[in-house]
Amino acid sequence: MDRPLSPRAPRPAAALLAAAVTITAICAGDVLARSYPFGPRTRSVNDLGNQYVPFHAHLWDLLHGRAQGGLLVNWQSGYGASFLPDLGTYLGSPFALLVAVFPRDRIDLAVYAVTLLKTASAAAAMAWLLLTLRPGRRWAAGLLGASYALCGWSLADASYNPMWLDGLVALPLLCLVGERALAGRRSLPGVLIVALAWTANFYTAYMATLGAALVLLLRLLLARPPRRQALATAGRAALTTALGVGLAAPLVTAVYFGTRHAYPGRVRQFAPVPAEDVAARLLPATYGFGSPALYVGLTALLLALALPFHRAVPVPVRTGWTALVLAVALSLQWGPTHLVWHAFATPQGSAYRQAFVLCGLLVIAAWHALAYGVPDRRALGAAAALLALIAVDAGRSTLVGWYTWPVLLPALAGALAGLVLLARAGQRTRLAGLAVVLLLGVQAGESAATSAVATRMRLAHLDDYAPWGERQTTQAAAVAGADGWPRYRTDPGREQTVGNDPLLVGGEGAQYYSSLTSDVLSRTLTALGDGWTSRGRNVQSLDNAVTDVVFSVGARVHSPPDPHQKHVPPGGGPVTVTRRDVPPLVTVRAAPDSTPFGPSPYRNQELLLGSRVYTVPRVTVHDDGGRPVTSRRIGTGNALARPTITARCPAGTQVHLWAPHFSGTARLAGAGATARFRFAFPRNRAAMEPLGRAPASGRLRVELTPDRPGRIPPGAVGCLDTARLDTAAARLKATGATRVTVSDGTVRARLPAGSKGIAVVAAPRIAGWRCATGDGPERPAGDFHGLVAVPLDGTTTTLTCTFHPPGLRLGTTVGAASLLALVLLTAVGTVRRRRAPAPPTTTSPRERVTTAL
Repeated sequence: MDRPLSPRAPRPAAALLAAAVTITAICAGDVLARSYPFGPRTRSVNDLGNQYVPFHAHLWDLLHGRAQGGLLVNWQSGYGASFLPDLGTYLGSPFALLVAVFPRDRIDLAVYAVTLLKTASAAAAMAWLLLTLRPGRRWAAGLLGASYALCGWSLADASYNPMWLDGLVALPLLCLVGERALAGRRSLPGVLIVALAWTANFYTAYMATLGAALVLLLRLLLARPPRRQALATAGRAALTTALGVGLAAPLVTAVYFGTRHAYPGRVRQFAPVPAEDVAARLLPATYGFGSPALYVGLTALLLALALPFHRAVPVPVRTGWTALVLAVALSLQWGPTHLVWHAFATPQGSAYRQAFVLCGLLVIAAWHALAYGVPDRRALGAAAALLALIAVDAGRSTLVGWYTWPVLLPALAGALAGLVLLARAGQRTRLAGLAVVLLLGVQAGESAATSAVATRMRLAHLDDYAPWGERQTTQAAAVAGADGWPRYRTDPGREQTVGNDPLLVGGEGAQYYSSLTSDVLSRTLTALGDGWTSRGRNVQSLDNAVTDVVFSVGARVHSPPDPHQKHVPPGGGPVTVTRRDVPPLVTVRAAPDSTPFGPSPYRNQELLLGSRVYTVPRVTVHDDGGRPVTSRRIGTGNALARPTITARCPAGTQVHLWAPHFSGTARLAGAGATARFRFAFPRNRAAMEPLGRAPASGRLRVELTPDRPGRIPPGAVGCLDTARLDTAAARLKATGATRVTVSDGTVRARLPAGSKGIAVVAAPRIAGWRCATGDGPERPAGDFHGLVAVPLDGTTTTLTCTFHPPGLRLGTTVGAASLLALVLLTAVGTVRRRRAPAPPTTTSPRERVTTAL
């Protein structure tokens, strides 16, 4: 059995052991769950498949020079979206760069590898921290480092939100920064660590910074230095943090202002979960989306529970760490402190995103219980009794399933047996080795089981998406074959595979899903009849000829429904591409109509187009008995099982149905094609869909098959005159730009001589666009129904619009000031150290006498 060593010697070995146990447990859990890449079940659930994998695919394209856009503007999503906030939110971690070494069609494996490396790095960092806080056994630090990285928050929540894992890495690193401040060491490494943490993911870095500050405060209280020294330590830590956050400011401010301009999400009020649910999440093999995932392994939990009763630990130490753990645990359940942990905004998803901080504190408390010597029988008995009470309370929770007990009971027996053997081992190496192997095996086994349970439960409760396969390969090939950017856009299609198809398979479409989806994009596309999910932050592609003309979509891919999705009907067909002669990205409107958008998406589309192309007839909704329904409410819970819509359209016109609050299918009688509508309040809004051509009689009968209650709006049907649309498109093309070039955040256009009115750039007017005509100065871009607009006076033939991400200038100024301050402080410190008198190299006679005595 290892004896306590100096804090330096065992740290690399402990870090490697922690990382190895972590990777082994995660991979074993995926093998048990038969999850990708070790089985047929996808791991791309929820936002992992919809956001993070596609964003990493876009990063791959950027690193290989294949993306449309750059660091400032992502031209593939949302008809042109600000990319720097997304970069700071999803891709700021240095680990993300590793995707570049994987093949493009193995992007799911690349994200999995990044997830593994992040989690293993968190384990290594915690093991390093533990041995810095107090000398101890290297295997114990490795074991507890792994227990931190394999905590329930990591396995259940962050494993499919990989950018959160940067916070898991940041917490022990920031605690090490606090240790440097406590020791009075140079601040440069600490500043760089803080900057790296806040750049990687400022959201979880904020929580990790709060946790590290609490750890440093407790360390100061336990050390009880003189007041002046304590204030100096606190000042060094505060200055280090401020300079580090300042260096990260260019990205942090871009994210902050991007959030300010984003479409507002749902406002939630915090409600604490019952105590039995909190107790349940301390145990292995439990799962619950909205509860704090506090599992850290039974060995660590037993040690943390034994700390208050461990008589070998000094009273201030066991009291201090126990009190801190309890205080943070209570702060998770109290509204005001909940808001502090989450930067004063309740998350739309899980309300316990700070749970990893408490997991870290539990592990640190467990380390102090073990570093002072293995707890005796009295302490272990008390810990076992407390754990039994926790298990009894957890038994009342619905989060505990039958599968929890077959994992809990053997793991508890193994953890207790390992600790008892360790206490009895003394100098008997074999017995100590057996105890170590048993404890490591228990940790890996119960964590693998917990990971497998979380993986299976997520698949049962959340949307999931297939990894890259034949469908994506075919779509990507179709998009690449039709690509004509920037002469026109190529939309990957209405039948989406994930929420960010343009990032995953290529093209430049309306589809975009991010926490930073702009308010103007979502509201503009909604006014034009588009649909969305995630309460407006996941806008979809709109299969509509008018909007294709307005946004210069010259090629559109049509794919069969994704067979992986449970809500789509069976069947399929080939991937096809339709082409349209569309105006350029920059058009000229000589007499723009400034009438604001109204309730009808058909009239709103005409405002943007500048021409009347729709007939919007009066519609009548009938029940399945043929009786009119004046309320236009339909649903499956009453007699309206097969309602119909009747209307009259000019013969040969293209019939569209706009029913944003309808869920089910719609079919134009005699046309054959069936359109699918998805509405679920408040999460989903259905998009406008084409149904086919109006018959020669002009009489329409739209057959509906609802799958939930809904409503048909008064102007639901629109009849598009395609000849008029072709004429309008030709006019816009003739008067539009003769040449358009696009490079990252700059659009340049050459206009016909004498152009008057306004130039309209087919891109949403998100905050940050500035434009200039000719040699004139840049001015904030105007707005034409949500698009970028620039006034023209007939004297200029060139237009330049440049995007300046909001907050970037402020962040750059703060970052430059922080860098200058850091350079000056480093230079002053270097000069002081050089001027300090060197220690004597010889021993004085008096010192020789004293040494001899």
